[in-house]
Amino acid sequence: MTTAWLFPGQGSQHIGMGRSLAERFPELWETADRILGYSVRDQCLTGAAPGLTDTRHVQPALFVVNALTHLAYRADHPEPQWIAGHSLGEYNALLAAGCFDFATGVRLVKHRGEIMSQDSPGGGMLAVIGASASAVAESLAAPDLAGLDIANRNSATQLVLSGPVALLERAAATVTHRKRGRAIPLRVSAPFHSRYMAGAAERFARFLETVDFADPRIPVVANVTGRPYPPGAVADLLARQLAAPVRWWESMSHLLGLGVTEAVELGPGTVLTGLWRQAADEPYRHESGTGERVDPPSATEADEPLPVPTVAADRPGPPRHLVPEPPAATSATPIRSAPEAADLGSAAFRWDYGLRYAYLAGSMFQGIASTELVARMSRAGLLGFFGAGGLSLPEVDAAIARLRTELGDGGRFGMNLLATPDDPQAERALVRRYLEQDIQYIEASGYTGVTAGVIHLRFGGARRQPDGSPTARHLIAKVSRPEVAEAFTAPPPDRLLRQLVDEKALSATEAEIAATMPVAGDLCVEADSGGHTDGGNPYVLLPALIRLRDRCMSQHRYPVGIRVGAAGGLGSPEAVAAAFLLGADFVLTGSVNQATPQADTSDAVKDMLAALDVQDTEYAPAGDMFELGARVQVVRKGTLFAARANKLYQLYRQHDGLDDIDEATRALLEKRYFGRTIADVWDETAAHLRGRRDADLDRADRDPKYRMALVFRWYLARTNRWARDGVTDQKVNFQIHCGPALGDFNRVVADTPMTDWRRRDVDAVAELLMTGAARILDRGRMDHRS
Repeated sequence: MTTAWLFPGQGSQHIGMGRSLAERFPELWETADRILGYSVRDQCLTGAAPGLTDTRHVQPALFVVNALTHLAYRADHPEPQWIAGHSLGEYNALLAAGCFDFATGVRLVKHRGEIMSQDSPGGGMLAVIGASASAVAESLAAPDLAGLDIANRNSATQLVLSGPVALLERAAATVTHRKRGRAIPLRVSAPFHSRYMAGAAERFARFLETVDFADPRIPVVANVTGRPYPPGAVADLLARQLAAPVRWWESMSHLLGLGVTEAVELGPGTVLTGLWRQAADEPYRHESGTGERVDPPSATEADEPLPVPTVAADRPGPPRHLVPEPPAATSATPIRSAPEAADLGSAAFRWDYGLRYAYLAGSMFQGIASTELVARMSRAGLLGFFGAGGLSLPEVDAAIARLRTELGDGGRFGMNLLATPDDPQAERALVRRYLEQDIQYIEASGYTGVTAGVIHLRFGGARRQPDGSPTARHLIAKVSRPEVAEAFTAPPPDRLLRQLVDEKALSATEAEIAATMPVAGDLCVEADSGGHTDGGNPYVLLPALIRLRDRCMSQHRYPVGIRVGAAGGLGSPEAVAAAFLLGADFVLTGSVNQATPQADTSDAVKDMLAALDVQDTEYAPAGDMFELGARVQVVRKGTLFAARANKLYQLYRQHDGLDDIDEATRALLEKRYFGRTIADVWDETAAHLRGRRDADLDRADRDPKYRMALVFRWYLARTNRWARDGVTDQKVNFQIHCGPALGDFNRVVADTPMTDWRRRDVDAVAELLMTGAARILDRGRMDHRS
């Protein structure tokens, strides 16, 4: 017996569907709930919110029920020789054929439903039952019905039309008047599977480019062609499916021609079972080149795709109020829709992080990226990272508690993990705290290589999902050098995995999963930014590291793709647009967020920031990596910090200890820089370290050069604090991390209300940059088209 499995599409849903599956596959129900943000089981069984009427919510629910029905059936039955699915059901067919896993399928149909709702130009669908395709075509030959397309060819006597509601009503009257059959309006919100969904199809195609599909291991018949999927065609045919007719009659007839004798419908209802019987009674016969009607092809005939049928193939395009395009666009050829902010970057990244836009607000040292800033981003459907660098564990705990209280259980927020090469134990302590607090979104910054702490945080709690795919914590590594990027895109080194297993920090299972995944799930390429920076050129750095990512993906064959984002220099819509044109999957801003009401720094600093121009920054030594020569970018205008900090580093390079510095220079340091004697500075430093880092004190007693470094680092720490606290009599010493992007932003908002930093809410900054970038990219598209 030759068998085909069939999966139903939208329209088969009903309250109570999946009741027999309610207690089975609990992990898969939970996976769907986590991705969708609500209880799918309650939605299906009782019609609970969001209900079973809106396309956005119906499609994921039906996909889940179809998928679980398939799993239950597969447990007791052999696999079929063929699979097919009607419209949405085609995703279940591809899932059953091994093209992607369950979680990916839920995300796919969620995004598909959202796009079909958001991009809907208005319109509907009309089923015509009891009439042949040729009779319907004859009835619709009138010019005033030129805007209708055949959306579904379900059987010899059942078609579905799509188009504007007014034209559908006119078609229904025509069909009834001419006694061509029955016309039944369908309860849908858009003209699906027609030319009017061309914009949605293009948006969806861009998203599908981010998904890795396997070829079907069991042949799947495609809606678009009525033939099996050829190798490498999954993304293309799924995108085309949104705007192409569902050729179900042809598909079922093709299966009959291949010798299929039994069709099993897996999902709610029996609609497809009835259509299978109708196809068996009256299979599709296409016209040959001589005009003769021929039978369906046999299994030995070539699987050439059928021509896509449409009633309006050679007619004028859709009415302009349905598809707003330039006035000259009157043909039925799909025209690329204008990009929107929500289209930019990687749709997979937006899904994984739960974002409206592929846009992040990066961390800023010592809580300047505050809980208020991070919470506001979350409430706007975006993500921010709290600036935990330089804070104590109790301060970090308090920040997490505040964010959880403000945002509730469903609120998304990220935390920063700043490299501390001089104090690895502090890193490990913070990692343990993040694991205890179940922090899911981490920004790792300042790293020059992979550490045991980073690996512990990324893979602590790693597991395999029910379909076998690995999952771990979201970790974005900010990188600015190829060798660092390569370390983070490779699997963890074996020696560090063994160390973590020996320490019982990771289980053997977690280590085994870690060995199959990259250290960082995503990279953020940091160019000329505020704070720690190598001052890289984004036009060189971003393409180079994207190519490096592609090579690593090919080498290691990871099950999930690594996204590459851009940071540094993003202060205008033009800069953001350029980042996306260079291939960035997301953008991360920093400096522009410091001059906002939500940033936890002084008003005095914000006043200075709001007055900067693009040339008003400079590089200075980094306090946390002073001896290594690491640099931060800081404000130059209105402060002498950069000049003084560079002088201290010069002295450190030239001398072996404080006693080697001449008396005049020591006096200058005490009077102008420190405001106290060097002895007093050392006493304060020693008191701070005692009981916390006694090894550093012992080393300072033995090594005069190290003691000098600690004294100079006292100045770097104090200048940061003076700025944050707004100690105005120390304004000349303010250390303010900032890149030239803020000067660019100040120019963008000049002569607008946002000139005043008090009007620059962090989510408003995001909106301005992203919507502006979308307009610029659209303008470029239009200029290119003209």
